[in-house]
Amino acid sequence: MRNTHTPVAVEGYPFIAGFAAVAALLALLGQFLHFGFFILAALFVLLALFSVFFFRNPERSTPAGENVVVAPADGEVIFLGKVTEPHTGAEMEKISIFMSVFNVHVNRAPITAKVADAFYTKGKFYDVRDERASFENEQQGVVLETENGLRMVVVQVAGLIARRIVCYAKVGDLLTRGRRYGLIRFGSRLDVYLPLGTRIDVVMGQKTVAGETVLGILP
Repeated sequence: MRNTHTPVAVEGYPFIAGFAAVAALLALLGQFLHFGFFILAALFVLLALFSVFFFRNPERSTPAGENVVVAPADGEVIFLGKVTEPHTGAEMEKISIFMSVFNVHVNRAPITAKVADAFYTKGKFYDVRDERASFENEQQGVVLETENGLRMVVVQVAGLIARRIVCYAKVGDLLTRGRRYGLIRFGSRLDVYLPLGTRIDVVMGQKTVAGETVLGILP
C-alpha cells in the first residue's frame, strides 16, 4: 500500500521539491542581482519545511481486538451522535474528527474489513467545523464490511482550505486496521459512521491519534 514506511507521504514530494527549487533559484539570483531575492528564498525554504511537516507520515502502534474501531485521523472529536447516514440511509452512530493544518493528514483504516462500496460527491467547501460540511462539501467515502457482516462508513470531507482528497482504497480491497488508505491536503474532516449498538469510547473535544485511539467497540 502506498506510503508504507515512508517518513513523508509521497503526495508531498511535488510541494517540497517545488518550493526547494524556487528557493534555490531565488538564492542564486540574490547573489547576482539584489539582496531582496535572499528574503524571498528564505520564505520558500520555510514553505518547503512546512510541507515536510504537513506531509509527515509517522509509524503507529495499532491496538488489537476483533471489534476494536480506531481513529482514522489525527485531530479533535467535534461531533458525536445518532444520525441517518446519507449514502446508505441507515441510522448509525456518527463520530466526526477535525484535522487542522498542524495534524498528520495520512488517514488509516479504522478496522479490518472489506471495501464493499465507495462513493465520491462533488460539493462546496464550507469550514469543516460547520455541520453542513458533512452533507454539502466535496467528499470521498468508503463502506466497510467486517467478516461478521457489520457495516460502517468512513467519509473524507474536504474543507475551506483542503481541496484535494486522496483515497487509495478500492471496492473489493481488504483493509487491515491501522493501514494507510488515503489523505486530505491542508485541513479537513473525517466522518465515521458506526452500527447502532457500538460502544463509543471517545468524548467531545478529545484528541485522536490515527491508528491508535480507540473510537469504540462494535456490537
